[in-house]
Amino acid sequence: MTLPHVTISDIDRLRADADTADVAFEMDEETFRAFYDRTSRSVWTYLARLSGDAQCADDLLQETYYRFLRVRTRWDSEAHRRSYLFRIATNLVRDRHRRAVASPTVPLGDRDVAGAADAATAERRADLDRAMGKLRPRDRALLWLAYGVGQPHTEIASALGVKTGSVKLLLFRARRKLAGLLTALPRSSSRGPDRDLR
Repeated sequence: MTLPHVTISDIDRLRADADTADVAFEMDEETFRAFYDRTSRSVWTYLARLSGDAQCADDLLQETYYRFLRVRTRWDSEAHRRSYLFRIATNLVRDRHRRAVASPTVPLGDRDVAGAADAATAERRADLDRAMGKLRPRDRALLWLAYGVGQPHTEIASALGVKTGSVKLLLFRARRKLAGLLTALPRSSSRGPDRDLR
């Protein structure tokens, strides 16, 4: 995975934009770079999973951090910062999805399964990619934030704009939909023609 890096000139441009737009730039370069290093991999993976497109994830990652830096907010904690960052990422993917005209979700492809220890693991990962691609964007986001990123329910609720109390039920429903999709996937020829995925 190649993560795009924000350069010093990008930081200077953001500062200039912030001055002209009267938007606060709350982080100095060193603080931002450390925050970026801690969070960019998980945000990129989240964007790639939601969008189904690694190149799109690269673009959305840059836009996510650009918007994050332009927001006028005082952060209570690192968790608050991360939660807001994922909320921006979620909204960008939603906006992209709304603009797309019936474009199917593209699986991430061989790079996700290349590191699999054996063929069975690679096959299960490919099945999971196909099933996740058939879920609604919010269900994919819920599952990825909970199990891919490991965020608590409060941060998931903040990132997706739902009530904290509803996250448990929404996750239950998303898991059930995913299980149904996995069960309904057609068998590959290597598994045999007449057995269902269990």
